Amino acid sequence: MTLLYLLAAVLGVVACRSLKLPPMLGYLAVGIVIGPNALALAKNADGVRHLGEFGVVFLMFVIGLEFNLPKLRAMRSHVFGLGFFQVLLTMLGATAAMLGLGMMAPTLWGMGWQTALALSSALAMSSTAIVVKLMTERLEMESEHGKRVMGVLLFQDLAVVPLLVLIPALGVSAESLFQTLAFASLKATLLIALLLVGGPRVMRFWLTLVARRKSEELFVLNLLFITLGLAWLTEMAGLSLALGAFIAGMLISETQYKQQVESDIRPFHDVLLGLFFISIGMMLDWRLVLERWPLVLLLVSVPVFFKAALVGLLARSLGATTGVSLRTGLYLAQAGEFGFVLLTLAQSNALVPPALLNPILASMVLSMLATPFVIMYSNQIVLKWVSSEWLQQSLQMTSIARQSIKANKHVIICGYGRCGQNLARMLDQESIPYIALDLDPDRVRQATVAGDSVVFGDAARLQALIAAGLARASAVVITYLEVQSALKVLAHTRDHAPQVPVIVRTQDDHDLEALRKAGATEVVPEAIEGSLMLASHALALVGVPMRRVIRIVRDQRDARYNLLRGYFHGADDDSVDELGQDRLSTLTLPLGAKVVGKPLSQLALLAVDVRIVSLRRSGGHVKSVNPDLLIEEGDTLVLSGKTEALALAEQKLLKG
Repeated sequence: MTLLYLLAAVLGVVACRSLKLPPMLGYLAVGIVIGPNALALAKNADGVRHLGEFGVVFLMFVIGLEFNLPKLRAMRSHVFGLGFFQVLLTMLGATAAMLGLGMMAPTLWGMGWQTALALSSALAMSSTAIVVKLMTERLEMESEHGKRVMGVLLFQDLAVVPLLVLIPALGVSAESLFQTLAFASLKATLLIALLLVGGPRVMRFWLTLVARRKSEELFVLNLLFITLGLAWLTEMAGLSLALGAFIAGMLISETQYKQQVESDIRPFHDVLLGLFFISIGMMLDWRLVLERWPLVLLLVSVPVFFKAALVGLLARSLGATTGVSLRTGLYLAQAGEFGFVLLTLAQSNALVPPALLNPILASMVLSMLATPFVIMYSNQIVLKWVSSEWLQQSLQMTSIARQSIKANKHVIICGYGRCGQNLARMLDQESIPYIALDLDPDRVRQATVAGDSVVFGDAARLQALIAAGLARASAVVITYLEVQSALKVLAHTRDHAPQVPVIVRTQDDHDLEALRKAGATEVVPEAIEGSLMLASHALALVGVPMRRVIRIVRDQRDARYNLLRGYFHGADDDSVDELGQDRLSTLTLPLGAKVVGKPLSQLALLAVDVRIVSLRRSGGHVKSVNPDLLIEEGDTLVLSGKTEALALAEQKLLKG
């Protein structure tokens, strides 16, 4: 029987991979086919269900492992703004709608408020696994709608924790509901507080002790013991297995072994979670679905449209454009894996009427099956329903074209991170024109103010490359590490400007052959030496003599990489490691600033560990830094230093 499950899972995942669909959908389909309501090949459904519960345990463990305060702080407006209101209003609106429908059609949909609340909590969830995978493949994680979608998904993951406490309490009698819920909340609070107060120190000590034995098997066994042990502890406290696993993940996330744990636990997480989805598919009776297809169709369409509309309206009210709001709603409209977890928990506590279980399950599965196609055609949907989106995309392409219209034999830089900025500075030194495309609006804004030739645009889109003057370019340089995006740029260049050489930055030689076959002229290694080599290839390909190229690179090394110190930082650079490093910042002096008329030597910025990198006049002319250079109104200073020092320097310059 175990071989049957494994064979079915392999075939399902292979089929989904071939169709470029998430493996989760393959597991669900396999469960439906081999389940007792179809081919009846699986005789021990309870055994699979028990193994599937461990999949949920490891899913919550991974969520806890990824939980960290810096990540929440960086995304707080989307997580605790859009995410909070989405979950709250979805649950309130769905509960009210279910109770209203129950009053109008008690024989079809009669239920108490406890059942309605439990079902609405499952409805509020969206699929992290499907949406994140599709957004990663489409390179949309850093887009405006991608950031909002990730914020909502992160809050949904966090909201599962109190819902795991709430739903079992809803299954008791109405008279003791408040007392049970209060007692469960108190137990959960005390247990979590107890574990989190002394837990990280004990966990760090224990894992260090195990790691010193230098035994991979022992380390993995301890991970399984910690995860399942804390899950058992919370279950013994009358809570849930998943809550204990979440706490275990949180405790380990505070240690230096987090990365190792993630790689070690991933195989258990993926396989057991696959069994969970197989068990969900086995619960579905397709014959009942066919008999009650009008109800299933209603349960698919109404929640999907309701969630899409609600998320879209919330995003719009919180400042997003209409196009971004509609995309966010479309991406979050489906059911999610935690919805299955909460629905299964509600069923085990006798909160779901048996007659409604299969139609609800079927509607959730169908909404998830439709998600890849909804996301695939989301751009067409947005362009059809949002008239301003055409104008917005046209303006973006016009902005790129305006920047490049006079450029000829220029270099197109795809990505304006560290390597992109290093390359742009070297090209500037040689008076070689360039245009950079980047998707981080903060970085684009600061670099544009400093006088850099950078525009907001997705280099993986053919329209953006053509607007940047692909046919007239002397070279294209891909400076980021997204291989799929690089392959798209290579394909567009090969099809529309095969004469233009393309240089690609890559982390290692793993994708070297694939990139070369796709048309890359050169594939260059990573980090600072990688950026120097990238610049040397670019300079050589646009006609700079090789001796001069070698001398330029040697001079950079001799200067001990002074040019490479300090970068315009975007939102994706605010990691713990990056916060302590120097960065660049632009400051435009307002009219009447007290430092106007003073020479640069009198600013005394070195006292706060800040140096002036360059100065740009209001007319656009960039001046070299000279101690005797006088400051004028409207000047833009490019400053280099750490975050706190830059804040002090800006205060000093603005207030005198």
